[in-house]
Amino acid sequence: MLLGRGGKMATINDFKIVGQYSEKYYKLLKLDKDVKEIEKRRLGFYLFILECITNNANIEELKNCIIDTEFCSIVENKRNSDSGIDAVYINEERNIIQLFNFKYREKFSDRKGQNERTILDSSKFLFQLDKRDFISIDSKTKEKMEAIAERFDSDKIWKTELFLISNDNYGLKPDNQTMELYKDHYDISIQSIVLDDIMSFISGKPDDISAQFLIDSDAVLTYEENSLSSSKSYLVKLSVANLIRMTCKSRELRNKSEIYELEELKNVELDLGLLYDNVRGYLGETRFNKNILKTLTEDPSKFFMYNNGITMTAKNIIAKEKNGKTKFLCTISGFQIVNGGQTIRTIYEFKNKYFDDEKISKAEILVRIFQTEEDQELTNNIAEYTNSQNAISSVDLKSISNLQIQIERFLDAENIHYVRKAGDIGDFAKDYKYRISMEKVAQILYSHMGFPDRATNQKSQLFGRYYDEIFCEEKLELTVLVDLIKLYYKIEEEYEKSGYDSYSQKYFYVIFLAKKLHESKISNLIDKVEKALKEYQNGENLSDARKLIQKGFKLFLEEQELCNVLY
Repeated sequence: MLLGRGGKMATINDFKIVGQYSEKYYKLLKLDKDVKEIEKRRLGFYLFILECITNNANIEELKNCIIDTEFCSIVENKRNSDSGIDAVYINEERNIIQLFNFKYREKFSDRKGQNERTILDSSKFLFQLDKRDFISIDSKTKEKMEAIAERFDSDKIWKTELFLISNDNYGLKPDNQTMELYKDHYDISIQSIVLDDIMSFISGKPDDISAQFLIDSDAVLTYEENSLSSSKSYLVKLSVANLIRMTCKSRELRNKSEIYELEELKNVELDLGLLYDNVRGYLGETRFNKNILKTLTEDPSKFFMYNNGITMTAKNIIAKEKNGKTKFLCTISGFQIVNGGQTIRTIYEFKNKYFDDEKISKAEILVRIFQTEEDQELTNNIAEYTNSQNAISSVDLKSISNLQIQIERFLDAENIHYVRKAGDIGDFAKDYKYRISMEKVAQILYSHMGFPDRATNQKSQLFGRYYDEIFCEEKLELTVLVDLIKLYYKIEEEYEKSGYDSYSQKYFYVIFLAKKLHESKISNLIDKVEKALKEYQNGENLSDARKLIQKGFKLFLEEQELCNVLY
């Protein structure tokens, strides 16, 4: 059977940690009902994994993705048959449709793992989607199927992924015949996610990690910011074997300057603590990763030319010339991989599946090592700027900026958990009053600035085109931000008591009106929004959600003189 992506067997403690995380996520549902402990973990497990894989920390949106029969019954008091798929996530930015099948085990077993039935369970959903047969499907599942069909029938190219998720120790073999059959028939990629993979999502801030390497002097370039600087940075050409040794969990191997028996690397694991400051989350099987595997397999000598390399930051670098200046010995401590996380993961994937000592010694890679000492701001800037040259989401890129880290620290002191990275639950022992994502904060701020329509219909631009306007360091007052977050949750509370349909698009308009009218009574503002929704384009069969994303709706509010203050 196939182990997790790290190539190791998970432990009962890993199983318990995943259970603890799942319970934390269950609390975010804020259910006021008696639910069994195992069900709490199961329901929370859905949200936890969805956040990690989709990189979306908006719990409301993730809840809407889940069509699982029991989840809908317990959380939404709604009857819904899921047809074998528990959640559907449509990534409009990357044109990816992600399907999820979850299995949460109540008890840990180091012998049991996923089986073919996990795939077969999904067959009903895939068959009905393939045949466009939605007549007998329950409403929430039908809504997802219709959304997928609409995208399949569009002119855009969409990729479909099926994730088989469980807290088992073993996943399905990648060459499983049923898996291959489904891939071919439904044009779908299938990935198993098990305990070891899940643990890689939640690796915490590591202790300082050190490593050594010895290479030829002509394989090194030195950089100094100025002639008076005591710190230097280095560009080095390393063998992939050396890189594996330097980044593995074995302290003994990391601090050997070189090894002579590459078989020692066969079973080592990547120290995931080295990726803590890396901007990217889980990307799964991508064309980029496939190309890395292909090059290592078929043409390892070309790896240096075909790969962008890896960027590291280190608190300290000690470099010495050896052997009559023909060799270069370098010791790095407190180092992190800030760019190249997918490269290093894929290198380890190659090592675990197709270990070939000749190929990993023949393949070489460019490694940039910057000495940042204790300057965390410099480390963050290097991570942000080096990643900005790659194909990476704007949200991920900004998540490591110094301003976002400053916001996180300020809000943490106010007992608000600001989620910059998916899968982050903050201080495990802390009972936060609120948990809010970067994207939601951007939407709140932009609505307060006068653009509740853009906050939803141009969400992908909040961390791109509009970012500097929303998060302007000179104008952003963090105390005001705290007040706005508290206002958002008060609006949510009032809406849920009002009897109207309650969702975030409406809350953004209430925030917008609160500033326009200098009105503090939330119930009055809710009535105004609902009255406008009822009157706007009445008779055109538009849903409230469709109306709220139109600029015309905001103009309608102004034309109806609901707003007495101009921009």
